[in-house]
Order: sequence, then structure tokens, then C-alpha cells
Amino acid sequence: MRTKKIVNDGAKAVDEMLDGMLAAHPRHLRAVAGSPRSIVAKEGPRPGKVGLVIGGGSGHEPTFLGFVGKGLADAAAVGNVFASPPPDPILECAKAVNGGAGVLFMYGNYAGDVMNFDMAAELAQMEDIEVRTVLSTDDVASAPRHERAKRRGVAGNFFIFKAAGAACDRMLSFDECERIARKANDHTFTMGVALAPCSLPQTRKPNFDIGPDEMEIGMGIHGEPGVARGPLQSADQVTDAMLNRMLAEMSLSRGDKVAVLVNSLGATPLMELYIMNRRLAQRLSDLGVAIHATWVGNYCTSLEMAGASLTLHHLDGELQTMLDHPCDCAMFRG
Repeated sequence: MRTKKIVNDGAKAVDEMLDGMLAAHPRHLRAVAGSPRSIVAKEGPRPGKVGLVIGGGSGHEPTFLGFVGKGLADAAAVGNVFASPPPDPILECAKAVNGGAGVLFMYGNYAGDVMNFDMAAELAQMEDIEVRTVLSTDDVASAPRHERAKRRGVAGNFFIFKAAGAACDRMLSFDECERIARKANDHTFTMGVALAPCSLPQTRKPNFDIGPDEMEIGMGIHGEPGVARGPLQSADQVTDAMLNRMLAEMSLSRGDKVAVLVNSLGATPLMELYIMNRRLAQRLSDLGVAIHATWVGNYCTSLEMAGASLTLHHLDGELQTMLDHPCDCAMFRG
């Protein structure tokens, strides 16, 4: 059975989305002339500043486009739905944000993104733009702890990009911006749960099968297999199962601080997210861990997938400063 979507033509959905986004946010965003998949912040890029380019496939909005703005990313390269952007729009982003201090590429750890961003980095070097890359690897479910470098980047991008964007906006050196970006990634942990699939605009067919009374913990944002499938449990049980896996990886002590993201994968309403956040707050309070800030809502989606993810960002003084640094983006301000 085909799913229902409010689209004109599935093959044109991304470009028409970009047209609508630029029309909605002219104060924040512009497209590079001749490269409509290269979206640049109206404010942010400037001489002497390390440029921050993020990007990836569409279908995860507000990631990545929503995080383009002053104090966060300077540009985002946009791919097709669940597909990496090709090298050309990535290169155009790098050229548009190059302030002479280097350009930082940041994106989730997926093979297609790595290949195309690496190609763009080589092209940028030929134009005398120094590029460094920091991959996000916050998805606890996607590889064992000792193979963290193989993990996927998911909703934790929210905190990782935020720290890097703040470092860049504060005009720190290239070395410092890269260090803070890597530190933020190392301090960020995410687990997700899926209840129902999404469908691509081109196919309008579910991208995986799951029973009406089942859930899958650890499923990726493109429908990648998780770590456990079983009967649907209560909100507290689901939250506990996800949180326990994250806590097993974190070195949290009584008195520590975290930032929290409770994220909808697209179809899960705020009511359910806040019920999960209630349990998460209870558990962290029991551990003596302070919550510095919480975000609840759609921050890294998977089209209309039903499900949610939890992210903990383990703060120290430096990362808290970066998190609290002001930013002004099309879909997020802080």
C-alpha cells in the first residue's frame, strides 16, 4: 500500500522544500548562486573566522538546514532524501564560508557522506582552502564501545554542531575549533527507538517492516537495524532501556551536569516525548546528575517515522560555555 504525502512530484520534493525554506527564512538563509543545494547563513561567515560546513541527506529536518545561522553552522550542503550531497555543492559551501582561517567539515559517519565530503575537501585544497573533518559518532547502538569510530551520527549532531559553531563564532583558532568539535562528539551519546516506518517521497512505500505491537531499540535514522526488537513496552520501560545503554558508556558522577535532547523521529507527538523526558529527569535526579538544559521536539527526524531518540551531552565548563553561546538559525535559536 502506498503512503500519503503532500508533495507534487517525489523527484522534486527536495528542491521544492528548499524553495519554501528560503522563502520562509530570508533573514537567515541564502542559496549560493548557481548551486541551489548549497545553503549559506546570511550572517556568520566573515574574514578570519573558521568556517563550519555541515550537511547530509534530506528528510531529517531541521537537521541540517535548521542549524545554519550565526553562532552555529555557516553553511549546509543538501543531498537527496537519505542520500549524501555530491562533492560540488559541498565545495561551493566551503568557498562561500572561507574566511582564510580554514573550513571545518562536520557530518554524520555514513559511507556516502565520507566519500563525497572527502572528495570536496580535496577539491577545496586545490583552491587553497584548508579543510579538516570531524565526524559525529554519537549513536551508541551502531557499534561496540571499542569501535566508536564506526558509529553513526544521529540526533547528537544537535549538541556537537552547537559546540563547534560556538567555537568558530568566538573566533578561536582552527586547532581549537577542531579540538572542541571532537571533544563535543566524545561527550555525546544517543539511543533511538522506532515504532513504525517512514516512506520516501519517490516510492511512498514503508522503508522497513515492523509489527503493529512491536518496537525496535537502536534503529538508525534511515531504518538501519537496531539492537533489540520486541513487544511495545511502556514509556518508562522504553526510556529506561535506552538510558541504561547510554549510562553504561558514560562516566557520570554525582554532581555532574548534562544537557538533554528528547527528539521525535517525525511522527511521535510532544505528549509522548514529554512523558519520556519525565522519566529521564527522574532517573538523572536519582543519580545526582544535574540537567543544565533540555530540548524536546523535532530536531533530527526521519520523515514520518514513529519513534524517538534520547541524547545526553556530558558537560564540563568549556562545553557548557559553548552550549550557552548565542546562536540564531532558521529553525533554532539559543
